[in-house]
Amino acid sequence: MHRHGITAADMPRHSAGLLRALAVRRSATAHGPLPLNYSTASLRVVDFLIDGLRRDGDARAETPRSLLFGLGSYVGEVLVRQAGAVWVDLDASQREYFGQRVGVRMPDGRIRSPLTKVENRYRLGPAESLYEFYLTLPGRSRARRVRV
Repeated sequence: MHRHGITAADMPRHSAGLLRALAVRRSATAHGPLPLNYSTASLRVVDFLIDGLRRDGDARAETPRSLLFGLGSYVGEVLVRQAGAVWVDLDASQREYFGQRVGVRMPDGRIRSPLTKVENRYRLGPAESLYEFYLTLPGRSRARRVRV
């Protein structure tokens, strides 16, 4: 899912693009909009979407990389808006470790990679729950909450 030229400043735009694409796709069917509102609870919806991707095909088969990237950017935006994280461009050693160009810095200074976390959730299944990841994440800021 490594994308050349992507920077931390681009990530909110990618998350918003995913929401627009999903809204168009869902409105073209009989289903209503997905409750993706950048809340902590919406991470359960992302878990559910990834379970559907896994169910619809072999988890080792090629899933559109842009969809996984969009889901990863959404998860990162949840961390930004709910946990006080900030998008950051990763240095060379961090890029090598995470396999990504961007990540988030938590209020306690730790770097996390929501893009890698989504890849793991897709590849490994429910044991890598994004909702549980958030709930057990050290370094979350409880004071700063941004609602949309």
